[in-house]
Amino acid sequence: MNRIDALVRAVVAIALAVALAGCGGSPSGGAAKGAAGGGSGSKYDSGPRAGAVEADDELAEKGKSLFSTKGCTACHAQGRRLTGPDLAGVSMRRTQAWLEHQILDPAKMVQEDPIARELMATHALQMPNQGLTPDEARSVIEFFKHYDQEAGLTPVAAK
Repeated sequence: MNRIDALVRAVVAIALAVALAGCGGSPSGGAAKGAAGGGSGSKYDSGPRAGAVEADDELAEKGKSLFSTKGCTACHAQGRRLTGPDLAGVSMRRTQAWLEHQILDPAKMVQEDPIARELMATHALQMPNQGLTPDEARSVIEFFKHYDQEAGLTPVAAK
């Protein structure tokens, strides 16, 4: 039992360290400076930001529900950083393609995308694949766009 207690304490200490490391930080969710567009080196993040296009309110409602029921709220919030990046403004920082790829195959993104790699390094956490369909991923992105547009945020210019 003594070994188990020590193991539990170690796991709790690591979890606490990760959580404390998640406090503060930039509203960009820890992405690299200049990672808003073409200067990021990401093949998925050049071009107009997802939030530059008006959100579809019906899809945004579906996306809001999916965001909650798929457990995204365990790691993400809008307006504050949890264990994962703060998602406020994410549709104004990233393209539709980047967001879709990140939601649909986060492990592949960490392998091939510099922004995803940096986010994983910053947050010391791999985003799990929630098994969303492409249509469901688009609904979640519409939720992000709706939130950002309602907050009066504007797209970050691609570099």
